[in-house]
Amino acid sequence: MNDPVLNDPVVPSPAIDGDRCAAILLMLLDDADASALLQHLDPVDVKSLGKAMFSASASTEADVELALDRFVSKNRTLSSLAVGAENRIQNMMQDALGEMRAGSIWPEIAPRQDLAHLDILKWMDIDAISELIEKEHPQVAAILLSALAPQMAALAIAGLDSSRQADLLIRTATLGDIPADAIRNIEEIVAAHLGRLTQEPAVKMGGEHDVAKIVNSLSRPQAENILKTMRKKDRALADAIEEGMFVFEDLGQLDAKALGAVLRMVDAEKLALAIKGASADLGRKMLGTLSARAAQTIGDEIAELGPVSRADIEEAQKAVTLIARSMAAAGEIMLNAGNDYV
Repeated sequence: MNDPVLNDPVVPSPAIDGDRCAAILLMLLDDADASALLQHLDPVDVKSLGKAMFSASASTEADVELALDRFVSKNRTLSSLAVGAENRIQNMMQDALGEMRAGSIWPEIAPRQDLAHLDILKWMDIDAISELIEKEHPQVAAILLSALAPQMAALAIAGLDSSRQADLLIRTATLGDIPADAIRNIEEIVAAHLGRLTQEPAVKMGGEHDVAKIVNSLSRPQAENILKTMRKKDRALADAIEEGMFVFEDLGQLDAKALGAVLRMVDAEKLALAIKGASADLGRKMLGTLSARAAQTIGDEIAELGPVSRADIEEAQKAVTLIARSMAAAGEIMLNAGNDYV
């Protein structure tokens, strides 16, 4: 009796993370529309999205389809009532009551707005904000604290003595209404302080990642000898460089046999997390090295995961990478086939 013919592994499409999805959608817009959207984002989101846009520039047609599908899915329940609600409500009030009477009640019915004039604080380095708070009058510093996000405010006063911290927090808690003129004056103070700090941006050079590439290009004996010597001087740095010599995305350089050997050593739950955060090409390659049943199992795990934190994904990917490096050290597989470093 002939052996049964196995079908090719079922390879589910890897999920696409939120940052990359948003970056793809943003890059599908024209520059003016994309810029208009970026103006409404917080600094943290802008930085995260900016990094993702460089990665998204290499997206495949399948990635674009995934991003569009996710956008449609997430917005099925979006009510049209929410679109431009504030402007529509304000216009209705003015039409019904007149501009003067509508203006008199608007502050009571509209949601409290952030201090837009102090939005620049969100874009400032925390050290610069701390310096400003330390130097300025306590009442000014209290207003600055009230305009910051709680986490940023906590960091801004972390270096002050407890007496100064307590005084500023008491003042902040009892601020009440601040005249518009006072806000404008504080805005000028912040702008002047920022102007004194502004300088040509520094160019970042070197770093662990660059050194890892250099060591990775050496012969195996040279690399091992250098790392051994470096470890005597700075063990943590040497470990970080060695870790950077083979990262998760480098798994894509392994042949199918070696990659399959690595993945069979990984717990299914961790493997699902790792593949969920992988690039589309690497995810397909990883699943393609598994049996049809294993690939289907991992695909089901991925589908059931739902939203997952970036930290959990990075931890899972690091676990896979460590297994690959351990197997290489034991001579079971070869890493970086382009040179003779294992």
